[in-house]
Amino acid sequence: MNLLRKRISTVVALMLASFLFASVVMPAAQAQMVGTDALLHAQQLQQERAAVAVALERADVRAALLDYGVEPAQVQARVDSLSADEVHSLAQSIQQLPAAGDDPFGILLFIFVLLLITDILGLTNVFPFVNHRHR
Repeated sequence: MNLLRKRISTVVALMLASFLFASVVMPAAQAQMVGTDALLHAQQLQQERAAVAVALERADVRAALLDYGVEPAQVQARVDSLSADEVHSLAQSIQQLPAAGDDPFGILLFIFVLLLITDILGLTNVFPFVNHRHR
């Protein structure tokens, strides 16, 4: 009987310690109101990423990327890793380009800006005039 009480008290002590440890380690969940401006900013960022993706899906843009030796899948991965400000500036550049692609200069400008941004981020090494931080 004495042995049974010792084992029960040991189990109770271990359970009590585990409950105390769990309550200290895991903080309580907190809920906050999400502002309208935060939701609008997130929605605008999604729309801008979609606009960049649509521009990259164009056949002439893909052909120009392949001419530069850049795979479209690599470009999409790099665009996905861009910050919100970089996506915003890239989307603004796309909106100012001609919609039909009549001007090859606009397409080349878009590709240049895209490659320049990825080169500045250190994801590519296309332009020799860009100073990389990790070199």
